Amino acid sequence: MKPLLLFAPGAGADSSSPWMRVWATRLARVGKVQSFDYPYMLQGRHRPDPLPTLIKAHQEALVAAAAHHRGPVILAGKSMGGRVGCHVSLESPPNALVCFGYPLLSAGNLQKVRDEVLKELRTPVLFLQGTRDPLCPIELLESVRRKMRAPNELYVVPSGDHSLQVTKTWLRENATGSEQVNAGILNAIQDFVSRHASPPKR
Repeated sequence: MKPLLLFAPGAGADSSSPWMRVWATRLARVGKVQSFDYPYMLQGRHRPDPLPTLIKAHQEALVAAAAHHRGPVILAGKSMGGRVGCHVSLESPPNALVCFGYPLLSAGNLQKVRDEVLKELRTPVLFLQGTRDPLCPIELLESVRRKMRAPNELYVVPSGDHSLQVTKTWLRENATGSEQVNAGILNAIQDFVSRHASPPKR
């Protein structure tokens, strides 16, 4: 049975944003994709809810999405959605986690490293990170990964920003296109999920 991917958005845009819709379509090649929005998004507010509220909403979305699914479950998320998914996995372990642009540093305080939940994880996690992402310097993430107990993998997108978008200059210099870059990201996800898509842990 194909895995269920519960796909959470980042702080700045909801599940109907172009980035989320495009990646939901790509992830449909991996499994059944279910997206959702956090309460503040549904209420038209811009400031994210407190972390406990985000976690509760994410857990409720997981329960609802998995109610009629007997196969493996993957929590995927962009930025904040990936971070909240990691918190959810501490109480309701999925088969694996896929984090697009993990926000290791706080946007409001780049000196604050938010690595506590990563050190607590037991669920396998795949980090998809761009080298131009100011919220997650690769060297810093590598140092955190060495302290993690959960199986973890990193797929680096050269010249990628927080949304994994690469520069036109890099594409030209490397004689490639954004389609090939995104195909590489998707292949990494497919490979990771296939190795962790065993019967659900519930």
